[in-house]
Amino acid sequence: MTCSVIPAIRRIAAVALLLFPFATPAQADPVQAIDARGTALQLMQPAQRIVTLAPNLTELVFAAGAGERLVGVARFSDYPPAARRLPVVSDAVQFDLERMLVLRADLVLAWQGGTPPDAIARLERAGLPVFVAGASGLDDIARNITAIAQFAGTAAAGAAARAAFDADLRVLRARRHEGARVRVFYEIWDRPLMTVNNAHLISEIITLCGGVNVFAGLQALTPEVSREALLSVRPDIVLGGSSADTPAAFAARWAALPPPFNGWTARHLPADLMQRPTPRILEGARRLCAHLDAVRTARH
Repeated sequence: MTCSVIPAIRRIAAVALLLFPFATPAQADPVQAIDARGTALQLMQPAQRIVTLAPNLTELVFAAGAGERLVGVARFSDYPPAARRLPVVSDAVQFDLERMLVLRADLVLAWQGGTPPDAIARLERAGLPVFVAGASGLDDIARNITAIAQFAGTAAAGAAARAAFDADLRVLRARRHEGARVRVFYEIWDRPLMTVNNAHLISEIITLCGGVNVFAGLQALTPEVSREALLSVRPDIVLGGSSADTPAAFAARWAALPPPFNGWTARHLPADLMQRPTPRILEGARRLCAHLDAVRTARH
């Protein structure tokens, strides 16, 4: 090839870039998963620009190895630390649709029971693909990691994260808790006093640790309870605390209550470890199990 031909080839290549600025290699295969609504969502190629509508979903995206594809997150997305640097586009009750469109989101992750159905419908009407994740049990966390990894094209990272989660969960489930079951009151909020019923993920953890949720039979997923109702069930231990609590504040609040409440054993568990269905919930479960083991030890 002569030297005079080379500049000509370069000029042709430059013209091609101007005429076809968005030319890309062949697209990847479509990806599909069924969400918590039973709705099948298909993307023609892995998502490159993901938005989350709940902090736990932000964590799950990072767990699935797709953190670099996040372009917008929900308020209070504070884990891992890299999430704090991302634009906030939603909170518990609303979202900024215009900003999502400006960010060119190609996948929105919503939370079943957290994101209102009418909000999901509004996003879909705007042409945004929405995957609704849910977690009624611990195994759902692993399934969510796999689904997100599928959509993000990070299957290998998602498989590794799922395998690690499943292995840790098997260890917890294999533990044996000797003696009578520990009666547990789990507080998720204090004003008003709120707990969880048997359908809640936290109740599954209480059972896994050899405990009994004293309000398992209530109808609402997160019911309000009175002090009188709490007195009638007489728990062996009070666990939990809101996201605003510190261990010292939680203990002090229960110690300041009138008898007999101020004499009950009360132990704080970080809300982020218990109320966010992410891999970190297994650390919360280990701490909960340790508190119940201490109650059993004290009985002997």
